[in-house]
Amino acid sequence: MKIIDLSHPISPNMPVYPGSEPPVLIDRYSIDDDGFLEKKIIMYSHTGTHMDAPAHMIKEAKTLDQLPVEHFFGKAFILNVGLGDKRYIDIDELEPHQDLLNDIEFILLNTGWSKFWGSESYFHNYPVLSSEAASWLSNFDLKGIGSDTISPDEIGVTDSPIHKIFLRRNIVIIENLTNLDIVSGNSFTFSCFPLKIEQADGSPVRAVAII
Repeated sequence: MKIIDLSHPISPNMPVYPGSEPPVLIDRYSIDDDGFLEKKIIMYSHTGTHMDAPAHMIKEAKTLDQLPVEHFFGKAFILNVGLGDKRYIDIDELEPHQDLLNDIEFILLNTGWSKFWGSESYFHNYPVLSSEAASWLSNFDLKGIGSDTISPDEIGVTDSPIHKIFLRRNIVIIENLTNLDIVSGNSFTFSCFPLKIEQADGSPVRAVAII
């Protein structure tokens, strides 16, 4: 068995969604002064590699703690969609994988965008699914969809149509994945357990591929 970490580290100088605030990590207690080390952590629920709950965008929808724990673990497939100058992932790039999509629970989109993590380029012109492609994917029996970008919607879009297509069907969204290019094979087990926070609209996750 091989486990590959698909998560970015959380640190005070990490990238965050424009308009948000970076996490604060304070060494509140030290071994020298208190006999133990403990940090005080202040951060938004959508920090770093994280998961969006249906309640993040849909009123009265499920929060993460209302979903069964098995919703965050299952068979996955990575779709490589390095697009060059093309901005949208269309249905014609998904349809050849229809048989495989019938047999998995998570699809992870490898756009190659994680190489820009930490730079201003990460926030602009990243590939996204077209509305038609997102609607087509949402008809499969998926637990979640993930990508190596900061959002399934374009920056600046206020109504978040791609988010809502998936979240209305209780398909969680995992954002800011990394290392997707080093996961080999057509399918593997994906684990993305969130913190068990009451009424969680989102949570950082430690996403891993288990091969």
